[in-house]
Amino acid sequence: MKLWSIEGNTQRLDGGSMFGNAPRAMWSKWMEPDAQNRIRLATRALLATPFNGRTVLFEAGIGAFFEPKLRERYAIGGDGHVLLDSLREAGFGHEDIDVVVLSHLHFDHAGGLLSAWEEGRDPELLFPNATFVIGREQWERARDPHPRDRASYIPALLPLLEASGRVELVDHGSDRTPALGDAVRFHWSHGHTPGMMLAEILGPERRDDGHHGGVVFCADLVPGLPWVHVPITMGYDRCAETLIDEKQAFLDDKFARGVHLYFTHDPDCALAQLDRDARGRFSGVHQVQRLQARSLGANGAD
Repeated sequence: MKLWSIEGNTQRLDGGSMFGNAPRAMWSKWMEPDAQNRIRLATRALLATPFNGRTVLFEAGIGAFFEPKLRERYAIGGDGHVLLDSLREAGFGHEDIDVVVLSHLHFDHAGGLLSAWEEGRDPELLFPNATFVIGREQWERARDPHPRDRASYIPALLPLLEASGRVELVDHGSDRTPALGDAVRFHWSHGHTPGMMLAEILGPERRDDGHHGGVVFCADLVPGLPWVHVPITMGYDRCAETLIDEKQAFLDDKFARGVHLYFTHDPDCALAQLDRDARGRFSGVHQVQRLQARSLGANGAD
């Protein structure tokens, strides 16, 4: 199996919101803000193939569906639909994708499923041959969002996904789904949004509870390297204490099993291994900025 990091359009969000209750004097050392206090963020997908004979894309980034006013508000970077350009650079078209796995349905993780904005035209659903794998609880949240996170969802997306007839919902607590078989294990998180589904691509050896290696898509549980430090959360998280508890257990497990972390929002790092110091504080080591046909071996992304 080979892995590619697939860059999508970038965005800028308020640094204070991205780092929760961490003071600016601290987080500005990790990510430099612009004049409007915003930090640069990637919206990075992960491509894996051959994956049980299939080509699988984990997430779709923010895409280019926003109208100009909202594109300016979120400082969307990149010309056109960058995800599609990145796929082509890796040798794939969106028509070649057999499965798209979505950790959750917030616009910066699922917007890339839609065609680029054009005045006077409704958005279209891309990836015409793909099965869309989504957690059932998150699907229901997107269907009936809370007022706090309603703006994070794309109203036009769910009807298009439903009309495709290619949605595969994963029940909470399940760690497998038919579209992916035994090659992926799901972990679940609720601190950021209900039913966020974190996909772990298992290494080729010892595919059971004691296996080592592999890569896990961290989504918004660990958006990037600074958030590897367990107490650091986002203002966008629905329950910071829940997320911290989930993150501690998640990172303890991944460190013990040698699982690599894949980051969607870190602007400079796609992949890292975990280290832990004598005080128990985690950090990211052996950082990789880009994956290009990188092999998934017994020791993770070799």
